Amino acid sequence: MSLQEIARLAGTSVSTVSRVLNNPAHHCNNPGLADHIWKIADSLHYVPNPAARRLRLGSTDIAEPFTVDIFLARFDSIDKDAFFRELFWILKEELIQNNCVLGEIQNPLDMTELSNSGSAPDHVPYKPVQKVQSEKSSHSLAFIARKPNTGLIILGKCPPRFVPIVKKRYAYLVGIDRNPTEYEYDEVVCNGQAAAELAVEHLIGLGHKNIAYIGDCTYETRYIGYYQALINHKIALNYENIYPTDQTQEQGFHTMTALLDSPRRPTAIFCANDCTALGVLDALKRHKKRGYFPSIISIDNINDSQKTVPMLTTIDIPKKEMGHLALTLLLDRKNGHHHENVRLELPCRLVSRESCTPPPRP
Repeated sequence: MSLQEIARLAGTSVSTVSRVLNNPAHHCNNPGLADHIWKIADSLHYVPNPAARRLRLGSTDIAEPFTVDIFLARFDSIDKDAFFRELFWILKEELIQNNCVLGEIQNPLDMTELSNSGSAPDHVPYKPVQKVQSEKSSHSLAFIARKPNTGLIILGKCPPRFVPIVKKRYAYLVGIDRNPTEYEYDEVVCNGQAAAELAVEHLIGLGHKNIAYIGDCTYETRYIGYYQALINHKIALNYENIYPTDQTQEQGFHTMTALLDSPRRPTAIFCANDCTALGVLDALKRHKKRGYFPSIISIDNINDSQKTVPMLTTIDIPKKEMGHLALTLLLDRKNGHHHENVRLELPCRLVSRESCTPPPRP
């Protein structure tokens, strides 16, 4: 896809498009234009070619650039989760700055089709591409070809059944998540349990004891952190305050709508992520005549968390640093500078805004 076509769809000049796509630090005079250009480029699957750019600048170094695939471990689309969508755009900028190329964007369905099996063996032997092509059973799991000069960044916790597959297909991989693995591969994490404990501690510090949880409860560190914070303050866990969801805005809205009819409504709600909290706040806004205004806190600090009414109190996850360090680890692994699986853990921090207040006096 040419720059001319992107410029036409964006309603701007080719030179402006070129500056935006080839320099992530470039700021347009027109607010929002750079994001608009990137969205068009992304929809058209345009990938900046670092080798071609170096050639245009007169460099003779036109070696094939390193390609990085992205695996969406929890969702089938980058638009399903705002946290990972923002992280994805950060990664795209990091790839350009490091003369890397964005490759395939894969989801669990892609990996399932690749494995052609409901379960994966503990170990998948490596075979070179030439050997794979000569095998009759080339569609079986044991004959997945390794991608040359390509790394993988996993966004979210990789389901255990896919770990052998990605290790077989990629010599270099790194994960970004809030849930650390058992050192299955290199990873950059911001511990979800610590973030959840910080969130619930903030509510308890304001005087809340009747605190609900809305989010995933299956091997989820944020749920563990919620429970641990209650235990630390000798607050009994009330299972009626637990609302399992898939952590989407839609689920947050429906859960809050149902919670409004509860006979014993909590004074505060901890949402596992900002997307869920956005749905909760939307439901409260639509039913504000009921006069129920619980404190709301969540995790992620996505851009939309600053646009809610009231503004959402949240736990910041350092997305920019996570994206930068993930690609740094991936390239370090590719260059042979480390061989053991490495985990880099970054701290989270409270962003106190308007959605959390002390409970009403009895």
